[in-house]
Amino acid sequence: MTMTFTKITTLALVGILSLSACAKPGDRVRFDGNYYPAKAKKESDDRTQFEVTVRRSDQGLNGALEAGRYEGTRYCVETFGDSTITWAPSQGPDDFAGSADGASVSLRGSCVKW
Repeated sequence: MTMTFTKITTLALVGILSLSACAKPGDRVRFDGNYYPAKAKKESDDRTQFEVTVRRSDQGLNGALEAGRYEGTRYCVETFGDSTITWAPSQGPDDFAGSADGASVSLRGSCVKW
């Protein structure tokens, strides 16, 4: 019964995240009141390793980091069906030690497969 509930919950979350990607500009997910375009992509042949690039970080670093966390979570849920992420040291949203490259920020992490 627990496995079925987990699968249903995961499918529901994937559906919600998929619909949010198709939202109208006025319905975009905002962080600290701003929209930060973000894109996650695999880093190598190992799809668990990914990099998230968040643009418009000059609007506010905290909002950009949260947008990166959101996009990383979305990538892992869509790719593996689980939202658990291990962020690279100093390259994740909680302990980010990098700098904004112009108006963008890059985060790196790894999806934890179930």
